[in-house]
Amino acid sequence: MDHVLLGADEVLPLLQARVSDIAPSALVVGDPGRAESAARMLTGVREVGRNREYVTFSGRYADQPVTVSSHGVGAAGAAVCMEELLRAGVRRIIRAGTAGGLQQDVVDGDLVVATGAVRDEGTSVRLIPAEYPAVADASILLALGAAAGDGAGRVHRGVVLTADLFYPMPMLGSSLRQWADAGVVAVEMELAVLLVLAGLRGVAAGGVFAIDGNPLASADMTEYSPHRDIVRGAAEAAVRAGLTALTS
Repeated sequence: MDHVLLGADEVLPLLQARVSDIAPSALVVGDPGRAESAARMLTGVREVGRNREYVTFSGRYADQPVTVSSHGVGAAGAAVCMEELLRAGVRRIIRAGTAGGLQQDVVDGDLVVATGAVRDEGTSVRLIPAEYPAVADASILLALGAAAGDGAGRVHRGVVLTADLFYPMPMLGSSLRQWADAGVVAVEMELAVLLVLAGLRGVAAGGVFAIDGNPLASADMTEYSPHRDIVRGAAEAAVRAGLTALTS
C-alpha cells in the first residue's frame, strides 16, 4: 500500500508546520494547553506550527528529537493531525491524554497504558473495515509500561474504548456498561484512529492516559470535574511517561 510522504520543505496544510521541523518521534495530546506544558519539558524547544486546535512544538527530550502536537477533541479532527505527522515522516507516535475509568479499581489519578482500543468512533471505519484491529505496538507498550511504572501512582494495562459521544442522551442511552462488563478499562475519544493509521503505515504507536473520573458513576456527566490537582498531576505523569517511552 502506497502512502504519501511530503518533502522536507513542504508545509503541512492544517498543522501549518514545515516537514523539516517535525521529529521522527511525536507525542500527541488533545489540549493545546497540555501541548504547551509538554513543550516546557523539552530543551531547545520552539513552536513550529499553530492553526486552529493544532499547536506544534519541536525540541529534545533526553537528548533525542521529539515533536509535540495537539489534536483537539474527537477522532475526526485528531486524524487530521495524526495523518499530517505521518506524512511528515513520524515513525513513533504516542497519545497522552485523559480518560474515564470503567472499572472500580481504575480511579482518579491512576494511569492506564492501552494495549488496544475498541473502534467505537466513526472515523477509522472510513479508512478500513471494523474487523481491522486497533492495537498498540509491542515496543511502545513495553516502554510505556516501564516509564509509567516509575511514577508514584497506580498503573493499569488493558483495552480502552474510543468513543465519539461525550454527553449521552436519554433516548439511546449509553453503551459504557456493556464495555465495562467486557473488561474494557477506560474510555477516551481518539486513540483507536491513531492505532489504525499507524498500523496501516507500519508505524509504532501507543497511548497512556490519566484517569479523571468514572462516567458510570454519573450518567449525565454532571459530576465530571477534570480540573483537579489529582488529575493535573496524573496528566503530567502521562505526558512524561510518553516522552520517556519515545526516547528510551
